[in-house]
Amino acid sequence: MPETSPTRPTQWSKTTLCSTTFLLSLLVPVLAAVILYQLDSFDPAPLPTHEFSGQPVFIPLQNPCLLEYAERVGVGELLGPEDLAYDPKLGVIYTGCSDGWIKRVAVNESAADSVVENWVNTGGRPLGLVLEHDNDVIVADAVKGLMRVTGDGKLELLTNKAEGVEFRLTDGVDITDEGIIYFTDASSKYDIKETRWDMLEGRPYGRFMSYDPLTKETQVLVRDLYFANGVAVSPDQQFVVFCETFMRRCKRYYMQGEKRGSVENFIDNLPGTPDNVRYDGEGHYWIGLASGTSVVFYVAQRYPFVRKVMAIMEKYIGTPRTKNSGVLAVDLEGKPLAYYYDPALTLITGGIKIADHLYCGSLLKPYIIRLNLTHHPAISGTTMKS
Repeated sequence: MPETSPTRPTQWSKTTLCSTTFLLSLLVPVLAAVILYQLDSFDPAPLPTHEFSGQPVFIPLQNPCLLEYAERVGVGELLGPEDLAYDPKLGVIYTGCSDGWIKRVAVNESAADSVVENWVNTGGRPLGLVLEHDNDVIVADAVKGLMRVTGDGKLELLTNKAEGVEFRLTDGVDITDEGIIYFTDASSKYDIKETRWDMLEGRPYGRFMSYDPLTKETQVLVRDLYFANGVAVSPDQQFVVFCETFMRRCKRYYMQGEKRGSVENFIDNLPGTPDNVRYDGEGHYWIGLASGTSVVFYVAQRYPFVRKVMAIMEKYIGTPRTKNSGVLAVDLEGKPLAYYYDPALTLITGGIKIADHLYCGSLLKPYIIRLNLTHHPAISGTTMKS
């Protein structure tokens, strides 16, 4: 019998095979993603986007080169110096670091000559700091709660729960002339390592509270906040400003007067997510913006399913952080004045003005950023970089 040669595939069958392979390469990951989406139990909630009031605020003066012109203070000795509190008597900055240390940084003419001292380790994660009137330091520790550190370095827990609910992420703090402490618990569900999940879920787990050292009473003043953050008492002692990070706004709570107990917006539609807020004694609040905004950010705010997709990506492959971080100066009524930022920066947590310099804290940097405002001022006509 004559030998038979194997049948060769025709050009049509080759094309069909290639097309099928290509379709499968597309469909398989899509189907897997759909199944993963359906099976994942993470359930983001709609945000009250109807409360957003139009376009982002207009900022007349800007400096988009914060990182380019900045000096570095305490390089390698300050791991994530989140909040900054200045003691003009001692000439030192207190800052809480990710290793649990509250450190004191001597403010010198040259950033390179700054001296860093390990002062007290809370055993947690110190975030907000404020000097008490007798030189003690009040600390909002994300892990431990609201604490006092005496001048000789002794730790005292003031409060770690309110209305039977323990704090999960004690965050910002300030104190009135009468000694009443105002502070925030950013989330009653997520801790310091889970902040991204709080924002992706989009439910208001934050609280704004007060603590009276005389009566030792902790009082919840405002509930249902979207990641309650930095706190600053007004210089006239009439109200307290506090930040609501994921809603890109700061609110004010009235302590005195006819509006006592009421809450209203101080500034909203910020060009980023607010973290700490500081009053500088010269008529300005300085608001740290941890990250800028983007198209993805706006879409995520408005559509829960987008945040679920982001949560799945975060869980399995991670997601990049939005940059364009900086510090915004506003007047006593919340009117924007100047913005110092940089497209390359991320997670700048706050700023404090000392003499001619702006000192900036961070969750990630191993140092404090310092900018000479006289040499590198914000100017008009600058276009914000994206």
